[in-house]
Amino acid sequence: MQQYFVSGKAEHFVTIKDEASIKHMFSVMRLQDNDKAVLVFDDRVKRLARVSDRLTHTFEILEELPDNAELPVDVTIASGFLKGDKLEFLVQKTSELGVHTIWGFPADYSVVKWAGTKLAKKTDKLNKIAQGAAEQSKRNRIPTVKLFEKTTDFLSSLSGFDRIFIAYEEAAKAGENSTLARELALLSKGCKILFIFGPEGGISPSELAVLESYGGLKVGLGPRIMRAETAPLFALSSVAYVFELMP
Repeated sequence: MQQYFVSGKAEHFVTIKDEASIKHMFSVMRLQDNDKAVLVFDDRVKRLARVSDRLTHTFEILEELPDNAELPVDVTIASGFLKGDKLEFLVQKTSELGVHTIWGFPADYSVVKWAGTKLAKKTDKLNKIAQGAAEQSKRNRIPTVKLFEKTTDFLSSLSGFDRIFIAYEEAAKAGENSTLARELALLSKGCKILFIFGPEGGISPSELAVLESYGGLKVGLGPRIMRAETAPLFALSSVAYVFELMP
């Protein structure tokens, strides 16, 4: 069954006003009168709804649903700016895997640089990708996407986390493979976790020193060296295994 995120509060009858949502629901997906869909409002509760009038884009709310597809911990993925469409891929896949927030920042080894209007357009595009992925994977919320223009602004946002993990390639090369598993086992549901990843060239030694001064803990992600857009997926999957799959 199709699922859509709708801004505002749930009423017995809800009229969709967002033009992009209207186009997707009634032109692309061709919803008809009496068709059912799941709507998720600002309270992040899923509700079964029926199209009562497709011409006015109105739904009738039938019942609340108990489904909750969110990870029991809040995971923020911070990645250095990536080349090409890799950041789009990263946002889509981490949204499917349950990420809470996605950050991009200008790392020392980042080849691309975004600023001003270009940065705003990129952020808007990524937020739309996050929404589509969250709808497809039946999430209860849309991940937040934020791109930092300045490294100083990124660093000033590193407070408030229960753990900060720095995915460091040199740690993996040195055979470090237990820190992440050990630290995740010490955490409890409801905690806030930040993973920091470098761009294609990784995290520079000077960046590592700064991030460690903010409480970051460098970790390896197993014996294989992964691409910049793959490593965050591994990290999120590890978190999901610890908090959702382990008996």
